[in-house]
Amino acid sequence: MGYTALAAGTAAMVGLHVATGLDPVHTVISEYAFEPDGWLLPVSLTFFAAGAVAFGGALARRDTDRGAAILVCLWGLCMLLIGAFPTDAPGVPLSMSGGIHRYAAFVAFLAMPVAGLILSRRHVTGSLARVLRLLSLASLGVLVLVVVPYVVRMFGIDLTDDDIPAGVTQRLVVGFEVAVLAALGSAPVVRRRGGRLRKPRPAARPGVPVPAAVPAVVRAVAPVPVRAAVACEEGGPVTVSRATPDLSGICRTLPETSINGEVWNGCAEHVPGAVGGRRRLSQVL
Repeated sequence: MGYTALAAGTAAMVGLHVATGLDPVHTVISEYAFEPDGWLLPVSLTFFAAGAVAFGGALARRDTDRGAAILVCLWGLCMLLIGAFPTDAPGVPLSMSGGIHRYAAFVAFLAMPVAGLILSRRHVTGSLARVLRLLSLASLGVLVLVVVPYVVRMFGIDLTDDDIPAGVTQRLVVGFEVAVLAALGSAPVVRRRGGRLRKPRPAARPGVPVPAAVPAVVRAVAPVPVRAAVACEEGGPVTVSRATPDLSGICRTLPETSINGEVWNGCAEHVPGAVGGRRRLSQVL
């Protein structure tokens, strides 16, 4: 649904540009609303909003960063506001509708690249993370060029869109942000546990054995009740008695195994904290 909405929004936006024939270098997208075919602008923005909500909801359901999911949905809400409240015609003082339009656009232009950076840093791995990061940084960089003329006008300097390529910079921001939205929609998000990325196990293929990950806890390998007696002489090796063959095999192969909160590092070597004599340890795995 998300990609269908983005495709429909892009088609409506391209159709708007073709139908109006305005100068895309100096004319900002918001001014297309004053043209006879200007109804295509809110239609396009509504489709973009629907795509953002679809992708944001998918991110939230996949247990990724909720902050990033909220930012994506916020971007969609701002698209609706931009379409519902048109900007003011050139030369007209700022109205309430024009103010809502302007500030909703600024929030949207800022929210999407921040969401992309959050996901690329915390959750997404591989080349797609680099793509998300580059698109987000490019969007933020061009956004600075969009904001500069407004700051200049605040100081009383007369600067019109005909003096600068305002249409180019605005379209670059919109293009980068739609690309960020499309990229994060296809991102293989990796859930986090304990603040670290947890990579998914490779999928099994017919005839090809999947290498088992070496866990840090015996529970992940032998999920059956086992009791074992451990003998440890101070400074000497550990011996395991009355243990099942599976547990003994685990202890010989795992580099780190947890039993009753204590860690065996190289199970056949020693038990940290065991001092002298026979010490009985047990764990229900």
